Amino acid sequence: MTETRKLAAILAADVVGFSRLAGADEERTLARMRALRGDLVDPTIAVHRGRVVKRTGDGAIVEFRSAVDAVRCAIEIQNGMAKRNAGVPEDKRIVFRIGIHVGDVIEEADGDLMGDGVNIAVRLEGICEPGRLCLSAAAYEHARDRVKESFADLGEQRLKNIARPVRVYALRPEFDGASPARERREPPRLSLVVLPFANIGGDASQEYFADGVTESLTTDLSRIAGAFVIGRSTAFTYKGKAADLKHIGRELNVRYILEGSVQRGGGRMRINVQLIEAETGAHLWAERFDKPLADLFDMQDEIVSRLANRLGQELAGAEAKRAERAVNPDSMDHYFLGLEHFNKGGGGGAGPRDLDKGRSHFDRALELDPDNVDALVSRAWTDLVFLAFWLSEDRQKRLRSAEADLRKALKLRPDDANAHCAMGTLHMHSSRALQGIAECERALALDRNLAMAHAMIGVGKYFAGRSAETEAHVLEALRISPRDIVAWTWMYVAGAAKFYAGLYEESVAWFNRSIALNPNTAASRFWLAAVLARLGLLEEAREATRAGLELNPGFTIARIRSMAFSDNPIYLAGRERAYEGMRLAGVPEK
Repeated sequence: MTETRKLAAILAADVVGFSRLAGADEERTLARMRALRGDLVDPTIAVHRGRVVKRTGDGAIVEFRSAVDAVRCAIEIQNGMAKRNAGVPEDKRIVFRIGIHVGDVIEEADGDLMGDGVNIAVRLEGICEPGRLCLSAAAYEHARDRVKESFADLGEQRLKNIARPVRVYALRPEFDGASPARERREPPRLSLVVLPFANIGGDASQEYFADGVTESLTTDLSRIAGAFVIGRSTAFTYKGKAADLKHIGRELNVRYILEGSVQRGGGRMRINVQLIEAETGAHLWAERFDKPLADLFDMQDEIVSRLANRLGQELAGAEAKRAERAVNPDSMDHYFLGLEHFNKGGGGGAGPRDLDKGRSHFDRALELDPDNVDALVSRAWTDLVFLAFWLSEDRQKRLRSAEADLRKALKLRPDDANAHCAMGTLHMHSSRALQGIAECERALALDRNLAMAHAMIGVGKYFAGRSAETEAHVLEALRISPRDIVAWTWMYVAGAAKFYAGLYEESVAWFNRSIALNPNTAASRFWLAAVLARLGLLEEAREATRAGLELNPGFTIARIRSMAFSDNPIYLAGRERAYEGMRLAGVPEK
């Protein structure tokens, strides 16, 4: 076994009273811990270039190359926890203690760390007050002038099993001298500034690329419905300056701040980006792109389009959480709450239950403001999802409702790309595939990053009997938004198109991808059953049918036959082959 000595900044974190919390409600406590790791702790560690060395049930040891990174990471985690604990009864709060030390450690072959450098961080965590962090003198000397927070000198402390006393510094309670919240202007919803991306690779020739990403993101995020994005000229006044993000949020009156960095080295380009809530400084989301150097402008377009799609979803989720806390929700609050449920239902949640909850919020939003375009379009999308994937029996009623909502939305906002895409989808589900394709092409002319429009053009080609062209459009949608909440539907369509082309093995692969992304989809399972049956794999086909019927017990061949969305003869012939496969797989006829 080989081992290496090195200097490292070590962060040790632990949950206060974890045994008590787990004893009171073990399942819920563990679920909350998993959620915190996924939503707050792990993304924040990643943003600050930390490496999780080991986890315990209620804590972790994390290595950083920089004490400043470790301290900033700890502060952001504690700020995020304070926000999440607001309104939670004290006896049910999850609260961290964090200790940080810079010292010599031994790294073993498997990446584990040992030595006093680790032990001191653990002991510092043990003497820390709940919700705070303690630094050794070594860590404090590195970080003291590089973080705005202040620390109290606790003097030399005797730490268990540590030979010499260690001078300890504790984070003081934060003091915000700004005027009371009631005297401030309330920032607009979805208000955002994209700060100039930092070029941290030392290669001055890459400055233009970092600035290009900043400018393109500012432009593309401005296309998000209802977004208020600070212009590039104002944002670039912060270039090269140390940023107090809370101050910037107050100065520009925005809710969210997007910042990032660009680094080139070793034939690769790495871009880190993070979304921050301006009021609290809490990190809401982070993403990293690590790609081989190719055409920089093509790479810039790809990264910007992915970020724009993902950020639209993240901002909507953040606004939904705000709406949950509203005492008297207004129309837009109900819109964001509806969108959260729609995303769960469309993205693999409880399906019809979540879609119904979402629609009820859209209904309420429109009662409060009949001209809320976003609610009109989202209610129409809800009806279309019911039609396409849950074989809603009130088909004509939902089609009429969706069409009325979309016509009103486009009258109020003629250049709404999402509304044009939804109208195109409605045409496709009303045996007007070519008209639907034209509407989706109009949507792309308005917003080149609208991944759904690319995917729906693929659907239109499938309905029009041109299924060989479908996969290319689905792949383009996935390139632009690879982790889209409805990507499983695009994979479903690609699978059906491959079935029509007689490429059964490729069809199976697409349906399996759809199911893996959304295990709650019944539609993909019934089509998978049909393909497997055509391949002669009857046992596997019947298992897929069984799983599908568990999710949608009312599914029958007669019912799906009545829901054909095109009268194109090639499309209809392919459907008949699918019905034959479903019969072999044991799908009920009626």
